[in-house]
Amino acid sequence: MSITSRDLVNLSGPAATAALTEDSILVLPTGAIEHHGPHLPLSTDFLMADMIGRAVVESAASAGQDVWLLPPLAYTKSDEHHWAPGTVWLTWDTLMQTVVDIGRSVAATPAKTLVFYNGHGGNIALLQVALRELRRRFGLRTFLMGTGIIAGDGDVGPDERGFGIHGGHEETSMILHLRPDLVDMTQADRWVPDHMADLKHIKFNGGPVSFGWLSNDFGPVGVIGDATGATAEHGRVIFDRAVANGVSALDEIARFRHRP
Repeated sequence: MSITSRDLVNLSGPAATAALTEDSILVLPTGAIEHHGPHLPLSTDFLMADMIGRAVVESAASAGQDVWLLPPLAYTKSDEHHWAPGTVWLTWDTLMQTVVDIGRSVAATPAKTLVFYNGHGGNIALLQVALRELRRRFGLRTFLMGTGIIAGDGDVGPDERGFGIHGGHEETSMILHLRPDLVDMTQADRWVPDHMADLKHIKFNGGPVSFGWLSNDFGPVGVIGDATGATAEHGRVIFDRAVANGVSALDEIARFRHRP
């Protein structure tokens, strides 16, 4: 069967049933359609989830893994950008019910493993809750992985002081690699909340104290990061890194069992 057949929806119902086994892994990319400042398209997170997720599945299948791709979710939980025209977002309960319904449908196939390949940080907490919901209700093995976008540290990219979480160096570089025609680097700037950088407890990621926020809390542009040093060359590096990490993770997922 050719590599393009890893799109499960291109098969007929009987053919899909015949192709899938209990060991098959179904991958569902989850992106977003949301404001990404003046320099990036609304489709930024969708493009990353869709295009990197596809490359991960195709590479894993080429390596012999029993992995299949589901169509991506474009509209997800983007209410932190609700204020910005162009953002299309679902409420948390609508998205939760959507992924639960998808999980129920997956459980009706021979496949018993569902992986969310996520390109939008605002989905993470909800999808983590969904993992247990789908496990409890349908007995699926459930996993969440993503693109692995990180903040620039001053050595690789500008020092974003831990705040390169939205529209900054790595996201901009990635889209310059994936779809350079959609990026306007004349509009790129540094939008880092430096006044927060020395806080010990209150952090965006990994700190002991979390906080609620909207993207325009830090300024009217709604970007958190530094896009000025982004390049397509760096985008290729982090794309390759994301694909390699994704293939390795899927290999581990294929071998994972809750009990020995």
